[in-house]
Amino acid sequence: MLFKLILSSVKADITDKVVEAAKKGGATGATIIPARGTGIREAKTFFGLSLEAQTDIIMFLVEEHLVNKILDAVKTAGKFHEPGTGIAFVVPVEHVVGLESQMEKFKEEVRDSYF
Repeated sequence: MLFKLILSSVKADITDKVVEAAKKGGATGATIIPARGTGIREAKTFFGLSLEAQTDIIMFLVEEHLVNKILDAVKTAGKFHEPGTGIAFVVPVEHVVGLESQMEKFKEEVRDSYF
């Protein structure tokens, strides 16, 4: 089975919305990492303190055939067509370990859906 990793950087206040959309698109879960970033525009300051918005990195390890559907769901939920809302990209995954129990459960669900 081939996997891809979808990485998305979004503002923390829309993380849950993006994750739920990805799950509806076929993602089985996500790993969320709090982060901060910089872009073209300088961060606003208040008395010398940076007022950067919290950013989350969301990681989805997904089967290759689900990538486009999940990526579209993330793009739509994150409103990536608007400036400064977030980005997402896909990277190949060479080896995966630790999914054995999830794969067995998935196989059972597929078998049960046919009967």
